[in-house]
Amino acid sequence: MNPAESPTRRRIPVWDLAVRLLHWSLVLTVATAWLTRHAPGKWHEWLGYATLAVVVLRTAWGFVGTGYARFADFVRPVSLTFGYARSVIAGREERFIGHNPLGGWMVLVLLSMVVLVGVTGWLYTTDRFWGVPWVEELHSTLSDVLFIFVGLHILGVAFTSFRHRENLVAAMVHGRKRE
Repeated sequence: MNPAESPTRRRIPVWDLAVRLLHWSLVLTVATAWLTRHAPGKWHEWLGYATLAVVVLRTAWGFVGTGYARFADFVRPVSLTFGYARSVIAGREERFIGHNPLGGWMVLVLLSMVVLVGVTGWLYTTDRFWGVPWVEELHSTLSDVLFIFVGLHILGVAFTSFRHRENLVAAMVHGRKRE
């Protein structure tokens, strides 16, 4: 048997096209919103609205999408997640086809943080909150916290890719993982 055809090398579809497009759209809109945060004009504001639209679509897809896209598939109980975290620390964590328990909760944290950043940004454009220092400061602080979580997400992806000898970034591009 050809090694590429062996059962351990078989690749199965995990993340559908919608999940992948929404994921990379979120990466693009968040990154460009951050890059335009001090730019004149409306680019930053429009990118914020686009980012919120992506979150709304991803949230909807989390309830009606395909198997591995559904929150019910990857958001696990807190007790199970803490148990998984302990197994990671001990170096004997289980491999998951979709998101592992920590990754599932990270998805929720990142989506929630993007909503908080977007809503505070929108508030700052309203007549009531335009120029209000605490709203601007809150938006800025939440943006910083978002990027801390983005960094933790990237570290988690790198760690899990290394530990399980699979390229999770590539899987998020083509949608397949080793069975």
